[in-house]
Amino acid sequence: MTESEVRKLLRQMKELDSQTAFRDFYNMTYDRLFRIAYYYVKQEEWSQEIVLDIFLKLWKQRDTLLDVKNIEDYCFILVKNASLNYLEKESKYTTIHSDSLPEPQEQSYSPEESLISEELFAIYVKALDRLPERCREVFIRIREEKQSYAQVAEELDISIKTVDAQLQKAVTERDDSVKWMIKTANYPQRHVIKPVLFILTFICKKCVGSFCQSPVFISKQTY
Repeated sequence: MTESEVRKLLRQMKELDSQTAFRDFYNMTYDRLFRIAYYYVKQEEWSQEIVLDIFLKLWKQRDTLLDVKNIEDYCFILVKNASLNYLEKESKYTTIHSDSLPEPQEQSYSPEESLISEELFAIYVKALDRLPERCREVFIRIREEKQSYAQVAEELDISIKTVDAQLQKAVTERDDSVKWMIKTANYPQRHVIKPVLFILTFICKKCVGSFCQSPVFISKQTY
């Protein structure tokens, strides 16, 4: 996903009320927004509900989205706030069985470290977003959905050798992108020790699970 591609779709949504452009925008950004929601709520069903609600809001705001300076950061904040609000609502009004919640984990992070972790997660998501489409798909299937090389090869109709090559390319480009974004983010030096290893460990603890694929494309209904 490039800035120019997103801007083109946003312009069509605004000027033409194009639902086709909106659907393309949805397909292009759903996985990223789902990851953000899942990071906070740890429930697939809740994450889907949150993200679909965000897309509804984005469609209603289509006349003003071109004025947003950084649409990636804007969507991140929208999903983050919606996720936190959802958790607050659930804690107040819903009785949840204890076995439906993630096991509590001891956290030794300070508030500052937690903030840094959240920012690094945002960087990680952006880095995945910048991968070529096939590389990203192979990476997600193997690293996050835990599919085998053979399964990915069969489902994508490519060779196992190609799967391995695409994965290695994805890892290299992701790490380069992460390093560059951390370098330009002006973090205090003590927070940038082995940044890629930290992010990978952090993502494994926080986010790896059964990341579901995008639901069936938004139906052709008028919002």
